[in-house]
Amino acid sequence: MLCYWGAQVREGFGLSQPDKVKNGKCGIRSVCPKSAVQDMSAGRSFVGFIRNGKPSVLRLRGEDCDHDGKLEPLQLKKDRIRFRSIVCGGAGAVLLDYGGKVFFLDKSTVCRPLKGLENRQVIQIACGDQHSMALTKDGQLFIWGDNTHGQLGLEKEQPSSLTAQPVKSLCGIPLAQISAGGDHSFVLSLSGVVFGWGKNSAGQLGLGDTTDRRIPTVVNSLNRKKTVSISCGGEHTATLSKGGTVFTFGSGGFGQLGHNSFEDEHHPRVVAELWGSKVSQVTCGRRNTLVSVESSKLIYSFGCGMQGKLGNGEMIKQSVPFPVDLSTECDHKYTFEKLIAGENHSFALFFKKLESKPKSNRRGVLTLNEKMIDRWVSGSDKWPTIKKEINTVFSSAASLNGSFLKTSCDEHYQTSVEHCGLDFDLVKTSFAKLLENKGLISEVVKVVQQKLLPDLNPNPAGVEALRLYLLLPELIRGLQKQRPELTEALASKILQLNLDAHKVLVTYWSKLPNDWLKGLVKLFQKECAELIDQISRGETEHDFTRRLQNFLQVLQMLYKVCCTTHNDITNSDFIIHEINDLLDTLQATIADLQDMFISFWLPEEDLDDMEKLRDYYTGIIDILVKFPFAADTVSKRRMFCCLQDESRGTFPDQEMFMFNVNNVLRVNRDSLLTDTLKYLKQKKHSFLNLLEVVFIGENGIDWRGLSAEFFSVLSKSLLKWEKKVLEVHGNSLVWFNPDRTQCNKDFYYIGVICGMALYNHHCINIDFPLALFKKLLQLSPTLNDLEELSPVEARSLKSLLEEDEDVVDILFLDFTVKGQELIPNGGQIPVTKVNRQKYVDLYVDFVFNKSVKNQFKHFSRGFSEGCPLDIWSMFHPEELQELLHGSPKYEWQELHQSASYERCSVSDELIKNFWTVFFEFSEENKKKFLMFLYGTDRAPVGGFSKRPLKIHQSDGPDPDHRLPEAQTCFGKLILPTYSSINTLRNKLVHAIHFCEVFGRG
Repeated sequence: MLCYWGAQVREGFGLSQPDKVKNGKCGIRSVCPKSAVQDMSAGRSFVGFIRNGKPSVLRLRGEDCDHDGKLEPLQLKKDRIRFRSIVCGGAGAVLLDYGGKVFFLDKSTVCRPLKGLENRQVIQIACGDQHSMALTKDGQLFIWGDNTHGQLGLEKEQPSSLTAQPVKSLCGIPLAQISAGGDHSFVLSLSGVVFGWGKNSAGQLGLGDTTDRRIPTVVNSLNRKKTVSISCGGEHTATLSKGGTVFTFGSGGFGQLGHNSFEDEHHPRVVAELWGSKVSQVTCGRRNTLVSVESSKLIYSFGCGMQGKLGNGEMIKQSVPFPVDLSTECDHKYTFEKLIAGENHSFALFFKKLESKPKSNRRGVLTLNEKMIDRWVSGSDKWPTIKKEINTVFSSAASLNGSFLKTSCDEHYQTSVEHCGLDFDLVKTSFAKLLENKGLISEVVKVVQQKLLPDLNPNPAGVEALRLYLLLPELIRGLQKQRPELTEALASKILQLNLDAHKVLVTYWSKLPNDWLKGLVKLFQKECAELIDQISRGETEHDFTRRLQNFLQVLQMLYKVCCTTHNDITNSDFIIHEINDLLDTLQATIADLQDMFISFWLPEEDLDDMEKLRDYYTGIIDILVKFPFAADTVSKRRMFCCLQDESRGTFPDQEMFMFNVNNVLRVNRDSLLTDTLKYLKQKKHSFLNLLEVVFIGENGIDWRGLSAEFFSVLSKSLLKWEKKVLEVHGNSLVWFNPDRTQCNKDFYYIGVICGMALYNHHCINIDFPLALFKKLLQLSPTLNDLEELSPVEARSLKSLLEEDEDVVDILFLDFTVKGQELIPNGGQIPVTKVNRQKYVDLYVDFVFNKSVKNQFKHFSRGFSEGCPLDIWSMFHPEELQELLHGSPKYEWQELHQSASYERCSVSDELIKNFWTVFFEFSEENKKKFLMFLYGTDRAPVGGFSKRPLKIHQSDGPDPDHRLPEAQTCFGKLILPTYSSINTLRNKLVHAIHFCEVFGRG
């Protein structure tokens, strides 16, 4: 049954004889045509019907149209075409057949296929005054017609388009519904996100203003409202939420917003009169609105009542919803199906309860789900059908982004920049089934690689378009042969995302389940490792460099996420151990190049090839330096050395013995600090070359041993310096003296010395806290760093954060520290429970930053000059601290186990006695032994195996009268053949305590 009301037309619209039309109250008429109406629509020029798949139209009387009121069947070239949907607009109509083909109708009755959609399967259509829309099965939106207000949503301005154009900015958004108004357009996503564009003169876009939009724009105020339906009128818009709440906005001059006023609304506003009614359908006419409540079988109308189109007997403007006075027959025999609001007419379509309803004309985008995958796996469908579905789903970003939504408790309606709306467990189990079937996964991979990834939109209109970047890694992770290519393509697309999308994706990653995030890290870490392994084995394709950079950049994004949110994913999960293999290959290449220089008879082209190979490997190292999370400390130190050599244009083995004559520092032990500062002030030192130290009055050549001792002894001099620029705390940690504000050059030279020590691969005996190294790396120290430097202060601050409010108040603290105000007028601002966190943060900032701002500035400048290669910034703060201080762990057994012997063996009595004596030593004496042997008492980075001890047995005369000697540059202990363990003990103790200049080098 069809009920209608409004302007006068031919009785029954030609669907049945006039005498069969029933007239009800308030001008409402009803008709029961013999052929049931499957779909209908009303516009300015037409009312269209579809019965038995056949379309017909009744032209409405207008200023330029003098019709006879007959219902005319549309003329088709192929009579076999069956239609399922029709929409009428201001100037024409659009039809959709069961095959998904779109036809249009203008002023004639000839129905023509629309250009631009020939090879598309359309599932929804919409029609405005002068423009129309079509949604395809794979989620693409096409639009055509007039574009004077930007209602086509095209990125470039053009007045109109006669052929269907894709709205590229919405690519990837899984759409559920489309709607076209007078000169504006709306779409709704599967998760209830509303996009609008076009004319906005009355605020009909709901964006809070009256500015037209030429590209789809999210109506943010409707986010998370669980919107399930949208409808556009002439200059107003209505939305319906899942719970039945109606929002309206735009032109309200005829009361069509239902807000009990005739004012325009620029923001979506709830129709209060309908609150609690659980509205099931809403539709907008040009200046009126209709809503239905299925549970009570009531239809409400509001807006322009001219010609009786409100159906309540009133011909006036109605600004609040009033019921349409339907026949009681509608209550008992029929169920409601559809509301239609036209220019001057309104319709309600009913079906008898016993009749089977036609399938809804609104169909959704094809999405991937568990049932579909089960069908594919079981083979219940024929392969061509399965293949077609795979191609549709996996070639469409929109289809994938609309798949596997978390529907429990309507969670996917909460999709936002914080929540992606995916059911991760469902994704995992579904993809696992796909990966088990070789035929299916092979087809999926082909489609993803050839169609999906190349067409991804780097500027998505909404966050729903980013779900794909969470889905694809789970699929790719289970692949073997195709994994590298797909991972590379995915990495490239991730890096092409615009800044806003990039930020949202990072947020999504931070909220992933742990196993998903670990899998994501492993995917890109593995690709990096395999690529570096290939390079290490001599494969030097030019494309490798670009691919490696892409993988590392994505891995860097993941590393930052894990640093802030996932403590159980550690730095070790990012380490690429194959970097060591690459460094080995580089060293071997350099060694071969050295041999070539010696062999002058080799062809010049061979030499050129080897130099290019060396440069290629060095270039890879240059890339890796920018991603410090990927290498462990030992690898970083090797890279540091490698790039040092490159900067000087020398080979590693040569460098050990090559010095610049200007870099020879001659010092007296008694005036070590004075001589050093005098040398540095001459500004003759070449910081890019290694330092050579000569102790005046002592024999010895600096093959790195004397300079190691120099930095160790100089450190102690700095701590005893009468200028007191450094202060030693009770826990032996050292910090800048905040009172020495005028000692700029002194802090600068301390920085230079520390930088030189790092550059020359030596330790210093100044125990700076971790906070210093954070500051050098431009990281902010925290309360935990203060606890390392000043435990008492830190514990007091931690207690302050934990105290009850009453206790905080009676502490009578204000925003000052040691008489210094932390903020303007800080002495007058008490610390309370509300602002105590701010106080603690400012306190920490004062200690590490504000109070020593000038001191650190000059120290930092000196440090960068002393270590002129900024690649030291690749180290983590803890690693940089260890490189400058030495390892905090003294594994003495490792020193024993890694020792080697010359002219003696481990089983000799002398050697057994030596180790017995050594392990009897106190910790202090063991460190003194290190100082005697190596020139520094610090353990090497990586442990003693990185700097093994060599024991050489001396056979000279009168061994019991001789002391042990140390060749510091080579870590060699020369041990006379003592007659007893007591003699050995006495001589060794004497040597490590009193023989500062006994070393030979």
